[in-house]
Amino acid sequence: MTLPDWIASAPFKFSKVLIANRGEIACRVIRGCKEMGLATVAIHNDADIGAMHVELADESVHLEGRDLSSTYLSQNAIINACRMTGADALHPGYGFLSERADFAEFVEASGVIWIGPPAKAIESMGDKIRARRLMIDAGIPLVPGAELSSQDTLSETVKELHRVASEVGYPVLLKASAGGGGKGMRNVESPGDLEASYLAAQREAKSAFGDDTVYIERRIVSPRHIEIQILSDTHGDAIHLLERECSIQRRHQKIIEEAPSLAVSDNLRQRMGEAAVDVAKAVNYVGAGTVEFLLSGDEFFFLEMNTRLQVEHPVTELVTGVDLVQEQLRIASGLPLTMTQEEIFPRGWAIEARIYSEDAANGFLPSTGPLAIFRPPEGPGIRFDTGVREGDIASIDFDPMLAKLIVHAPDRERAIVRMARALEEFIILGVTTNVEFLRDVIIHSQFSEGSTTTDFIELNWPNGWDSDADVEAAVVGAACAEKAGLHLSTATSGSSESPDPFNPFMTLGRRYP
Repeated sequence: MTLPDWIASAPFKFSKVLIANRGEIACRVIRGCKEMGLATVAIHNDADIGAMHVELADESVHLEGRDLSSTYLSQNAIINACRMTGADALHPGYGFLSERADFAEFVEASGVIWIGPPAKAIESMGDKIRARRLMIDAGIPLVPGAELSSQDTLSETVKELHRVASEVGYPVLLKASAGGGGKGMRNVESPGDLEASYLAAQREAKSAFGDDTVYIERRIVSPRHIEIQILSDTHGDAIHLLERECSIQRRHQKIIEEAPSLAVSDNLRQRMGEAAVDVAKAVNYVGAGTVEFLLSGDEFFFLEMNTRLQVEHPVTELVTGVDLVQEQLRIASGLPLTMTQEEIFPRGWAIEARIYSEDAANGFLPSTGPLAIFRPPEGPGIRFDTGVREGDIASIDFDPMLAKLIVHAPDRERAIVRMARALEEFIILGVTTNVEFLRDVIIHSQFSEGSTTTDFIELNWPNGWDSDADVEAAVVGAACAEKAGLHLSTATSGSSESPDPFNPFMTLGRRYP
């Protein structure tokens, strides 16, 4: 195939990219590479034989074993795969080794081009305490708090904790310096809980990250979680690509994101965008990254910087028209940004919902099983990013996220309606998912009004979310029976309504799980 001029004019330093990841993000990167005329290599372990990302790639390397440590987390195995296939560049995706400074250094030392930020930038932002110091020097607003000396005795540390907490005011958060995803984090409402919470945060941080360093800061009550996407090239240019609102979270994990945000005015967008670019420049950042802030009214505070592509990057792509993966490829090859700050403005509204194999009605516990029926919605303004297909198995080997459903519309009202309709039409049977819960969030009046904060879920479902399990069981039974060639009337006996014998997916008067 002859490459279009716009691809041929991009002289890459590499021709074959190994994607050191799996699932949805591996598929996304593979497609981005192919559109730029680049060959792709997938890696997979025993649990991923025949996976979608393996079939999409031009080549694949089997890393023997099922455990992550010897496969997707093995730096040596991954570099050996580059050598075997002649891959001269590596894209880490997100998760796994994507934010490991030592891996970035290892890749570059092996002569393979790292499609990501410099190792020093990853290291600087990976240590929350070091990042706080850098932000203070750069004049970036921070949540009031303090780091704790590792040289102090426990009694001295507890005394310092009480001093800082009384100074910044309760409630406070204890956070792991090397943390993320809510691990090593404790919310403390009163002085009596401070010492026990500190020791618990230390233990969890040590277990999760191998580092028990903890710091303290004031907890901003009912904030919004706003993040700014940035791009920086090797020529000293850096821009921001507007904001994403990520306030709908469960246990500090985002589940619904949107761009732009109702809470961000043009003036605030400019201020936050400029601050995000300043953060990138403070660590000599190169590539795609995300600066996260807590927003309270018009006051914003630096939270952290994610030195990789974010799960929610599609909403930014849809409202800006910028392909972030392809920009990553260009930047890693030393090419300049393809746009200026003045060319970035919001085009409509985008919302993303993360589809998990989990039981929302049972404390969001992971769910496993076959994707007996897996039929995503279709129609204008719908994007569907996934790494699984009908017939695949949702197992305990990997993260429970099955897919990302993203919609785009001219305005927020129509985007909400489109997402509600898409979730209504999404058919997944054989494994329990959070699709129905997501729709309840989307159609909630508080979400429609745009008045959501990070405690939205716990405030609206303090005792947990529930669904009509009896009707769901009847529907699942009908569909599975139909696939097995059984009579539907037998499979749904006892239900109050008779299903349509020609429609095994009849919802019996309720939306689909």
